[in-house]
Amino acid sequence: MSTFNFIGKGLLALSLAASVNLVSADEFTPEDEQRWQQQFMDSVKQGRELWTSSTLGTNGVACAQCHPNAANTHPETYPKFQKQIGKVIPLWEMINWCLRNPLEGVPLAADDPKMIAIQAYVTHERRGVKLEPGKH
Repeated sequence: MSTFNFIGKGLLALSLAASVNLVSADEFTPEDEQRWQQQFMDSVKQGRELWTSSTLGTNGVACAQCHPNAANTHPETYPKFQKQIGKVIPLWEMINWCLRNPLEGVPLAADDPKMIAIQAYVTHERRGVKLEPGKH
């Protein structure tokens, strides 16, 4: 096979692949939006249940005891330098610090559905607040 044929076939394959992707990922129906919003709100609800429950720790403390309604959590400022940890971290790492320390619990993986729900709840409580990563 000549170099031209190889390159030509490669370009044709790329061209075909690009045309397949012409269907926009941004095309969705009002029903899609409603379903996605409901799934998000279900996650927020689960996050609030976890936030107000003592089940994440071993000492009977709940996140809401220090942060009622996610007060003083400032998810809009993450990632930022967090003194307790000594480096720049995302929100989920700060949540895990609280789980390990004040709650005396077990940290959650970043992609754990419980962690996602907690972050959904905390950020939902702060909706409308301007993003300011790194702010203290």
